[in-house]
Amino acid sequence: MGNPKFEIKKRKDNEFMFNLKAGNGEIILTSEGYASKQGCKNGISSVKTNAPDDDNYERKVASNEQYYFTLKAQNGEVIGKSEMYTTTSARDKGIKSVQNNAPSADTVDLT
Repeated sequence: MGNPKFEIKKRKDNEFMFNLKAGNGEIILTSEGYASKQGCKNGISSVKTNAPDDDNYERKVASNEQYYFTLKAQNGEVIGKSEMYTTTSARDKGIKSVQNNAPSADTVDLT
C-alpha cells in the first residue's frame, strides 16, 4: 500500500480538480472544478483543515438510493464529494477514511 495523496488534474474543460486517494489507490473524495491551480491548492488546504471534524460532513442519499457524502468548509461551501456507496455503513467508512487520510496526505500535481 502506498501513502494517501491528493492528485491535481486538469479536466476536459481546462478547470483544475483534485482527487483524494487512500493508500490503496481508491478515490475517497473528489473536488469541484477550479479556474486556477492555486484555487485547487486552496481547496486541498481546506480539505486538510476541515476533514477531521465530523460536523463538516453531510450524509446524503442520491435519487438512485445510493449513499454519498459531501465535505463542507466552515463557510458551508462544499469542498469535496464522495463516490456512491450501496450501504450507509460503507459511506460512513468512506468518511472515516477521509478523516484519517486527508490531514497528512501529500499533493501530487499531474497537470
